[in-house]
Amino acid sequence: MKITHTEIYRFSIPMEPFVIATGTMHFAQNVLIRIYTDAGIHGIGECSAFPMIVGETQETCIAMAKDFAAILKGKDPLDIPERMNDLLGYADHNNTIKSAFDMALFDIAAKNAKLPLYKFLGGQKRTIETDMTIGIDTPEGMAATALKYKSQGCRIIKIKLGKKVHDDIERVKHIREAVGEELTLRLDANQGWSFDDALFALGELEKYNIEFCEQPMRTWYDDKLPELNVNSPIKLMADESCYNHHDARKLINSQSTTYLNIKFSKSGGILEAQKIHEEALQRGVKCMIGSMLESRIALSANLHFALASPNVEFFDLDTALLGHLVDPVVGGLTYNGYFLDVPEEIGIGAEADEFFLEKCESWMV
Repeated sequence: MKITHTEIYRFSIPMEPFVIATGTMHFAQNVLIRIYTDAGIHGIGECSAFPMIVGETQETCIAMAKDFAAILKGKDPLDIPERMNDLLGYADHNNTIKSAFDMALFDIAAKNAKLPLYKFLGGQKRTIETDMTIGIDTPEGMAATALKYKSQGCRIIKIKLGKKVHDDIERVKHIREAVGEELTLRLDANQGWSFDDALFALGELEKYNIEFCEQPMRTWYDDKLPELNVNSPIKLMADESCYNHHDARKLINSQSTTYLNIKFSKSGGILEAQKIHEEALQRGVKCMIGSMLESRIALSANLHFALASPNVEFFDLDTALLGHLVDPVVGGLTYNGYFLDVPEEIGIGAEADEFFLEKCESWMV
């Protein structure tokens, strides 16, 4: 089998503004690709650029996608490690757009094997329940949002923090008082605190029964993570500090964290995500599958990966529920309340809505 050509789409999804510690996103800066083969099989991949975290924009993703598509033309799509090595040989980093190519190659491979992707990866169905994320707002506004989610059946809430530490403590206090004790609360400071602020905040927030806190400090303070981890009464989860399996190994060996957050936009896709999962599995470190602002196409691939990754115990796959104003997807992942499932169709099982694609700027390479 050989790759014949690739379609690239500016897959912008309008959404309600989403505020985290490092900035505000006003629309989902996504890119969609379709890789076509001479066997009549095509694969779909999607990525979501989040510049203030990963450093890629929709524009850089589109520019690199054109180069990557040219490199892969005429090559075997089923040899995924070699194809991803081809991209690495051309350009380091650029993990967000690489993840879309990785996803499309896995879609082709699973379709060729006539299996749903989770079965192709060796997985099986299990119960998957996502959290719901609350972006940064006033304590009162965030508590109101938490109550809304609770009334809709949500049982796990992820609270974005990372601004002034005393305000952050008030945010959590208001939310816990509003929702009561039965809901699970997890925190994500998105690198917003200094070491001293993190130590203070985590100590003060312990009484609100917090499951874990993601990425309290900037990655340039990773050398301080072991000290914070040993002194924090709340378990830590590394997110922006963990892009690949080498990061995972270093974080685990230095006892810097209790948990790891895997995101395709950091790992460059499923292939590297599997290596992070394996590194963590060998050491008994549980993982979360996370997401940026993807549509249900990439979320479907996330869920397929999670179903084949028994060490993934936490699920942050709420982005399609977070304020996307359109759903440009046919098929794919479904939400039953906050419980997730993927169809039994071969491959990822999701496609882009052709009517939506007609309005998207596109290129063919």
